Amino acid sequence: MLAAFFIIFIVGMKDDLVGLSPVKKLVGQLIAAFVIIYLGNLQIRNMYGFFGIGELPYHFSLLLTYFTFIVVINAFNLIDGIDGLAGSVGMLVSAVLGAYFLYVNEVLYAVMGFSMAAGLAAFLIYNITPAKIFMGDTGSLLVGLVNAALIVKFIEVAGNPAGKMPIQSVPAIAFAILIVPLFDTLRVFAIRMSRGRSPFTADRHHIHHYMLALGLSHSQATAVAILSNIAFITLAFSLQDIGTTYLLSLIGALALGLTSVLFILKKRKEAEVASMAAAVEVPEVASESVTKPKILRVNTETVLQDK
Repeated sequence: MLAAFFIIFIVGMKDDLVGLSPVKKLVGQLIAAFVIIYLGNLQIRNMYGFFGIGELPYHFSLLLTYFTFIVVINAFNLIDGIDGLAGSVGMLVSAVLGAYFLYVNEVLYAVMGFSMAAGLAAFLIYNITPAKIFMGDTGSLLVGLVNAALIVKFIEVAGNPAGKMPIQSVPAIAFAILIVPLFDTLRVFAIRMSRGRSPFTADRHHIHHYMLALGLSHSQATAVAILSNIAFITLAFSLQDIGTTYLLSLIGALALGLTSVLFILKKRKEAEVASMAAAVEVPEVASESVTKPKILRVNTETVLQDK
């Protein structure tokens, strides 16, 4: 774990100081994930009934675990767009997972979760608007890697029916815990690739951009995101008995619906602003043409003409 954290820390610091291409950042993330998966023996081996899938073949299990690490790491990196958001979401996820691991006597992972949550709590004192410090890629990549390791371990431990606190529909619960960064990243990646662009190119299609466009401040947008994340976690734990497929479909549909509402409200707000701007500009031109004093010139034939 420490070796992987050190690798991702160096990758993030290099990117913050001199800049790294997306390919080099991806290679660094894959190396860090490799260290945890192979040396830490951490892997998603079961889908727990998602579309009727149970135990996974070894190679497919490896691919899914790598995909999970890369997506979660980049999810926290991409939502670090406004003051307090990445830190608040990271603190919530780490605290929830740390509490679960403490209850089931997984002390190492409980310490990791609570340490990350406490560190982020102290960081947020100076990162809430007006922010005095920022985590940069060094912080966001490290927060993403720690939470990726915690969520993979959570799926392994909570899905064990012989464990101290087994949970049904574990993949859906894990998705709900990471709903804000994970769904936003998957949605933005899909939008960019559907338009023939690299998924790592910057744009303003993130959920926090929609909320800012509606007039919310950084603190208000962060509060809405955190409350929504808590609501999804509560909903997922309450409905875990309906099965992984149904619960994951419900969470995804609900997240898509709420995001669509935000997008529609954003478009309406932009249309209203544009129409108001156009309405203000026209009278100004008209008033200038009426109130502007005329300059009269007498020509050689003594006829008054407007200039």
